Amino acid sequence: MSLCYTLCASTPELQAEFLDDYTADGLVSKMFEDVDTLNRVKEYLIRFRVKKELNESDLRSYIKQFYIHSAQQARRQTDQYLESALRFVLNTEERNNVFNYILGFEFIKIVFQMSWLQHERLARLQKNQSQFIETYIKPIQHAHKINGIIVPKDERIFFARRTYYVQQPNISYRKLIELVMASFTTEMVTHCGFSVSRHCEALRLDCDYIYDPEPEEAERFPTDLQFIH
Repeated sequence: MSLCYTLCASTPELQAEFLDDYTADGLVSKMFEDVDTLNRVKEYLIRFRVKKELNESDLRSYIKQFYIHSAQQARRQTDQYLESALRFVLNTEERNNVFNYILGFEFIKIVFQMSWLQHERLARLQKNQSQFIETYIKPIQHAHKINGIIVPKDERIFFARRTYYVQQPNISYRKLIELVMASFTTEMVTHCGFSVSRHCEALRLDCDYIYDPEPEEAERFPTDLQFIH
């Protein structure tokens, strides 16, 4: 208990440093104890073609990111890391949130790196296309535009639209993380992962179809499904 008081009185920097060590020794071990959930998350990542082992280093990084993301959106300071870490150890639901956060974050990262043609294909796969577009596609394409990643030019000219429509985003890994965290709240990312883990068909991702380099005849130019912008 005295250690807790001491740490709570420490600077945010010292608490953040403590969290790094604490995740390695305590938080990560708690997640490894939940073998079924960990394996289920790994299976989904394999289906997403995400190359992550979810080893100790991966989990430590994600736990810290989860709380940094939460702190940013609530405009909280790092001095609340410790409180969050302690809550994480004691609360199974909190740990499940991190598992769902990992799934959701990886899914959204994938969509961020898709071209707008691939967005259209992805949207076509969903049961509720309009909701999926509003929740995921529109915020991502907005981030593409305001960050100069995809710059629509001459949107009224049919052939000019095709150029940016098939452009593959070029985003560094660090920028990608920043964009996801800026575009989606922790709750939205976690809910995305929860949807995936609850039902395998909740968010459909057919990589062979989405990334097919040979477009169908109907896709050769932007279609009426370009509801998106």
